[in-house]
Amino acid sequence: MDILLLVKAFILGLVEGATEFLPISSTGHLIIVGDLLHFNDEKGKVFEIVIQLAAILAVCWEYRLKLIDTALHITKQSKAQQFVLNLLLAFLPAAILGLAFHSAIKEYLFSPMTVALALITGGFAILYIEKLPLKTPTNSIDTLKPVQALKIGFAQSLALFPGVSRAGATILGGMLFGLNRKTATEFSFFLAIPVMFAATFLDVYKSRGLLSLDDVSLFATGFITAFLSALVAIRFLLRFVATHDFKIFAWYRIILGTLVLLYFCLK
Repeated sequence: MDILLLVKAFILGLVEGATEFLPISSTGHLIIVGDLLHFNDEKGKVFEIVIQLAAILAVCWEYRLKLIDTALHITKQSKAQQFVLNLLLAFLPAAILGLAFHSAIKEYLFSPMTVALALITGGFAILYIEKLPLKTPTNSIDTLKPVQALKIGFAQSLALFPGVSRAGATILGGMLFGLNRKTATEFSFFLAIPVMFAATFLDVYKSRGLLSLDDVSLFATGFITAFLSALVAIRFLLRFVATHDFKIFAWYRIILGTLVLLYFCLK
């Protein structure tokens, strides 16, 4: 295996894990970094799918006790049933729209320029939302109402546009619909599980012809790196939201998007 390819796999795994659960768009970062590393061919796209699965497995590991408890009590505990129902309701809008427009999105929207514009727009949206006098009485996932979950699901659908950020759309959407910052962040983590599993297996199935045993070391490097860096990012974000707002991420998006626009305009 080419050492340079393994280095690229390590970098992209690090980028995926570090950005997947922050409101800065992991897909956008992967498109930009993949373009800069010249690792954006068809195999590179399959690689991105695999490392996204690693990031979501990090969430499963971090919240394994909650997930196991829900699975054990799903048939007899109303709290567990409500939790699953809320995830299903929040999952449906993106699932339906994603299936309907998956091919068009992949073909027309996955480019550094569209990502840059989405990063900038999303940055200004975060700054606007942070200025609103939000009322956030929902301070636990267990008290989340089904109508709130459905609204968050529609907010998540905005992230079908690369660069918007699934985490950003769900967290800020949750805050707009009455969740406090920590609860919105945790629900975003849980909602990522069905959404990203579904998207990953759909993409892997469609791209199965590109998979090869020769690429095991390449994929393993990216997978392990993404899993470990995602664990760090999850724990960081939970500590961060306890005492900070998201304005720093907004300015990061705006600056990065502007730099990317300049780079590709002058390229």
